[in-house]
Formats: sequence, C-alpha cells, structure tokens
Amino acid sequence: MEIIHVSAECYPMAKTGGLADVVGALPKYQNKLGHFAKVVMPMHRTKFLYDNEWEVVHKGSFSMGTFYYDFTIIKEKTNKLDFDLYCVDINGMLDRERVYGYDDDTERFTAFQIAVLEWVSRWEHRPDVINCHDHHTALIPFMLHYCYSYNHISTIPVTLTIHNAQYQGWMGWNKGTYLPAWDSWRWGMLEWDHTINPLACGIKCADKVNTVSPGYMDELMREANGLEALFNYERGKCSGILNGIDYAVWNPGTDTYILDNFTEKDYDAGKLLNKKQLCREFGFDAELPLFIFIGRLVGEKAADLLPEAIIRMYAEAKDQFSFLILGSGEPAVEQELTALNNRWVGYYNSRMEYNEKLSHQMYAGADFLLMPSRVEPCGLNQMYAMRYGTVPIVRRTGGLSDTVKDYGEQNGYGICFNNASVDDILHSMRRALELYHDTKKLNEVRLAMMQIKNSWEVSAQRYIDLYSSIQ
Repeated sequence: MEIIHVSAECYPMAKTGGLADVVGALPKYQNKLGHFAKVVMPMHRTKFLYDNEWEVVHKGSFSMGTFYYDFTIIKEKTNKLDFDLYCVDINGMLDRERVYGYDDDTERFTAFQIAVLEWVSRWEHRPDVINCHDHHTALIPFMLHYCYSYNHISTIPVTLTIHNAQYQGWMGWNKGTYLPAWDSWRWGMLEWDHTINPLACGIKCADKVNTVSPGYMDELMREANGLEALFNYERGKCSGILNGIDYAVWNPGTDTYILDNFTEKDYDAGKLLNKKQLCREFGFDAELPLFIFIGRLVGEKAADLLPEAIIRMYAEAKDQFSFLILGSGEPAVEQELTALNNRWVGYYNSRMEYNEKLSHQMYAGADFLLMPSRVEPCGLNQMYAMRYGTVPIVRRTGGLSDTVKDYGEQNGYGICFNNASVDDILHSMRRALELYHDTKKLNEVRLAMMQIKNSWEVSAQRYIDLYSSIQ
C-alpha cells in the first residue's frame, strides 16, 4: 500500500509539538510492515533543511484567487528517516523559519495543499491513500472531491487524523476564491457556523476520521470547540487510534542525548547518574525529588496554573523538592515563571525555549513529570517519561486517561487527578512526595512503567486497517 502523509510539520525537519513526532514515526513503522509510506510537508527553513542533501523532483504552478504561484517539490536524498520526505517550496510563502504564527497562515497552508494536489495529479499512478493531519491539510478531501481540476484523482481514499480539534483554521468566505474552481452547490461542505471551517470540512469530506486516542474521540462528542454536533453526526466514520512512541528515538538504553544509558534492569543507577548531572547544571540537590514540566506554556496545557501552584507548594514544602520547567508559549505565563527563577535559587529554574537535548536529559533524570492539561488529545510526554522511569502526574483527560493508571489502583503506575486546578495539582504533588520517600513502592512503579510497551508497531497496523476499510 502506498501512503502519503500530508502535514505541516514532521520531526526532525520541523517540530512544534506532538504532531511532528507522530508524522516523523508513523510512516517509518508502516514501512516496516511492508508498505510504502512517505511524508509531504512545507519547506520550512530549519537546520535539518540545510544539513541534508535534497533533489528536485517536480516543478509546477497554480493560481490561488488573483495570485499566481510557482512551486517546487524537493526530496531528501538519502532516506535517512526510513521514509521518503518531500518538501514543498513556494518562494516567499513556505520558506520561512517558523512553522506557524504568521498573519498569512491561511494563505500559506491553502497554497501548500493546492501544491500537493497539483503534484499528485501529475503522477502516472495513484497512491492508495492520502492521510491528512490536522486543519492545515483538511481542505484536501474537499478539493479532491469537488474541485474540477482533480476529477481524475477524486477516487483516491482520504483519511483525516485530528491531533488537536481546538484549532480549526477558520477563514472568511472572501477567501473561498483561493480554492481551485469548485462545485458551488457543495458550499455546505466548507461551511460551519457561517464561516469556512477547514477542520469541519475535512471531517465531512474525508472517508475516515481518527483522533490520536480513543479517549479523545469520546471527549470530542461532548466538547470539541463548537464541532460536537458534527462529530456526533459523523461518528460512524470516526475512531481513535492511540499514538505510539518511536523507540529508536526515545530509548534510555541507546539515547545519545543522556549521560548514562540504562534499561529496566539497571534503571536505579542509570537514573541517579542522569539526575546528578541535571542537578549540577541547575544547582539542585540531587537528594531531593525533582519535578519537571515540559511543553507549550498555553491554556490547553494548564500552564497558567503553574505559577500559583509552584508558589503555594514552596510555601508549604520549601526545602523538600526541586522543580524545572522547559517550554515556551504565552508571554504572560513565560514572564511569571521566569520571574520565579531568583526566588528559590537552588530549588527552582526554568528555560523558556525548545530544546530537544535538554528534554531527553530531563526525562532521564527527573523523578516526576507534571501534566495538568485541560486538553490532551493523546499526549506523548507521559509515554516518554514512563519509558525513562519518570512518574507522570496527569489530569484524567483524553489520551492521559488511556495511558496512565494511578499507582493507588491495582497494577497502577502513575499519579492521576480529575480537575485542572491548583488544589488538585498540589494534592498530587503531595502524593508524589510521599511516593518518593517510599523507596520500595517507587521502584515498583518505575519498573512497571518501563516495561509498558507503547511502541508504534501496534498503532501503525491499526492505521493500515483503517486505510484498508476504505479501499
């Protein structure tokens, strides 16, 4: 089966979050199953772009409204990612350093999607399936079915994978002219709540829709940022497939980012050495339990609760733990967390940045990972943490409910709470302190976590089964 994954990001070419990790791993494991999966994404100007060799495989052009664009498809030459990686270059639009955050993102990603279809429409054969990822690519199912230019490829099956339904790509009707000429009788497929909604359009027009965990799909039937009725109406073609993690990247036994490699057989000594190195770097006492937060500092992650939670926890247990934060996001949250750096020197620190190497070191050296998310479609951080013997402290939501079981339950291995609130965070951190000082129980929990298999093999096969159902 030939599979095309279309995505705004893909690790290690460009990454802002879990979407990149999924798109950077899933095709690799699909290829291991004997299929031919490839990725197409915008040509962001990143370090990976300049560090590798590329070849031009296609040149084309298209109109978008009153604008005319030339585009180029380039391919990474060596297949170093274990799948073919293609990038779309549109001069002045896609060749930028950041993935998102520009005023013309609507134009950028619409142009990207048109370029992808223009390229595929010139192939001498047809792929077996196109797997679109999130709203940045969700207009592709509509264009395939209802834009006249693509009538000859309209039978290609399309799936839409939703990594985060909070972001839907809304655009005004004045921008409907950006799409190639389409059947105006089908305007309702584009519309949701009086505007063009690419994510809603993708849900309507794709042959199958999946989210990145069963729990998140269940939640979307009740809370989907305005799309609840649509998810319920289309529930017959919707499912949840839990993400896996790439063991070639996230493996404490082989990870080149960490000081000392370890497995479940020698995790105690291995984690201690990594913890000592991490604590030396930030001036912490390695004897104290180390809590970490890694991720986007935004409302979805409940990052706005962190400053108050940290202040209150230090007020009642000042010298009993250390806390390290790595991430970036809302400026107000960044400022509050940075302002705390000088308040508890030797016990607290934060880095407002994306740092892949440091994140690996933190998973390897920390004792607890805090994830108080309001929304967590799947969550990969908790699976990374468990792989490295770091106990996840999570709110029961989305994929966190699917992957973490409280250690107070039979065969449990994490710490869970129900509400995205400061009080629930504090209660969970108190439980973590108790667990840390119960060495026997902590070791049982760590060993149980590290033996859990969240590999992509099973998930990749479930995607193949999904594709097969629409052939």
